[in-house]
Amino acid sequence: MDILVEQERVRRYFVRQRQNIIVYLAALYDEGQFSGGRRRRSIWVKPWLQRRVFYGQYDTLMMELMRESRGDFKTYLRMEPEMFREILTRVAPRITKNKQRRPPLEAGLKVAITMRFLATGNSYHSLAFDFRVAHNTISLFVPEVCEAIVAEFKDEVICTPSTPDEWIEVANKFRRRWDFHHTCGALDGKHIAIKKPKQSGSQFYNYKGFFSIVLLGLVDADYKFLWANIGANGSSSDCGVFNRSSLEPALREGTLGLPPPEPLPFDDRNTPYFLVGDDAFPLRSYLIKPFPHRFLDHDERIFNYRCSRARRVVENAFGILAARFRCLLTTMQTTPRNAKRITKACLILHNLMRDRYPSLQNEDLDHDDGQGDVVPGAWRNVGVLDDVNDVARGPRGTREGKQLRVYLKHYYCSDVGRVPWQEAAINMPLR
Repeated sequence: MDILVEQERVRRYFVRQRQNIIVYLAALYDEGQFSGGRRRRSIWVKPWLQRRVFYGQYDTLMMELMRESRGDFKTYLRMEPEMFREILTRVAPRITKNKQRRPPLEAGLKVAITMRFLATGNSYHSLAFDFRVAHNTISLFVPEVCEAIVAEFKDEVICTPSTPDEWIEVANKFRRRWDFHHTCGALDGKHIAIKKPKQSGSQFYNYKGFFSIVLLGLVDADYKFLWANIGANGSSSDCGVFNRSSLEPALREGTLGLPPPEPLPFDDRNTPYFLVGDDAFPLRSYLIKPFPHRFLDHDERIFNYRCSRARRVVENAFGILAARFRCLLTTMQTTPRNAKRITKACLILHNLMRDRYPSLQNEDLDHDDGQGDVVPGAWRNVGVLDDVNDVARGPRGTREGKQLRVYLKHYYCSDVGRVPWQEAAINMPLR
C-alpha cells in the first residue's frame, strides 16, 4: 500500500510541474518573447536598411550616373540608360507586388539590383550593403526578375527558324561574312559553375573539377542565339546534351525546316544544309565538324580553316555573353533551377543588345585582318566559359557525314570554292 501511495504522490508532482511549465510558456508568449517556437523579432526592418532612399546606390549613385555620365552608367550596369528604362517599363507589371502590411520594394530597385548582379556576379551580401536591401530578400526576387525578363522578351529576341526561307537567310549571312556555304548555325556547349546542390552526389560534378550546369547554344553569323538548351547536369558531355535535346531528333527526322539540298555556288551537285560544331559532336550530314587534328594533309587543313571561320562565331558569342554578364564567370551560389533562370535571362538580354546595339561590342570580337589572319578579340582577356568536352569516345560519324565533309574539302580547295588568303592562313606560324 505504501508503494502505491508513493507512486501517486510522484505522479501528482510531475502533473503540477507540467502545468507550471505550460503556464510559464503561455506567459512568455503573451509578453512577445517567442512565437511558434522561434524568438519574436525585436525589430521588423533594420534601421540602416530603412535609410536606402538616402544612401542606397539606386536612389543616389545610379540616378547621378543616369543624369550626368552615360558612359559610367553603361559600365555600371553593362547597358545603356534607354535599355534599362525599356526593360523596367516592360517588366514592371510582372514583378510589382500588391501593397500589404508594408510598402513593397519598387520595381526599379529590383531590376537595378538584378542587372547589377548579372553584370558583376557580386554576392547577395555585397549587393545588400550597396543597395540597402536584405540579402535574403535579394535572393528571392533576383530569380523572379530573371524569369519575368525571359517571359517578356523570349518570343521577340530568340526565335528558332522553322521554314526553309528563314534558314536560307541564316545561311546567307554565314556565306557573306565567313565564306562557308549552307551553314545554318554554329553549335557549342559551355559550363556554368554553381555551388554543389544538396544531396546531388556527383551528378553536377564535371571532369574539370567543379559543379556546373551546361549551356548548349546554336548561334547565327551575327553572334545571336537561335536556340539554347540550359540546365543539363555538368557531368554530361556536349554530345550527350545534344542527343537528349529537342534539336537532335528535329535534325535527324527532318522536322526542323532546313532547306532541301542545293548546289554550292558554281557547282552542280546538290549539297545539304547543316550546322557546324567541334570534335565533341557526332559527324552527320546535318552536322559538320573539322577533321581530326593529327596527320592532316594540305586539303584537310584548308577545310579545317574554312570550317573554323564559321565555327568560331559561337566561341565569340559565348565570349561577349560572359564579358557582359560576369555572373556567368563566377560560381553561382544558387540552386540549379535558379542558375538556369539567371542564364536564360543573360541569353535574352544578350540577343536584345545585339538587336538594339549591334556594333556595341564588336571591338571585343575576333576579326580577320583582311589577309586571313585572325586577330583575337578583347573578350579573351576578360575570362572565358569552360568548354564541355567529351572525355570518352563519341559516336562514330555516319557514312553520309564523312562523304559530305570530303566533298566540302575538295570544293573549298578548288578554283570555284577557294578564297585568296587560305593558303597563307594555314602556313602562318602559331601564336
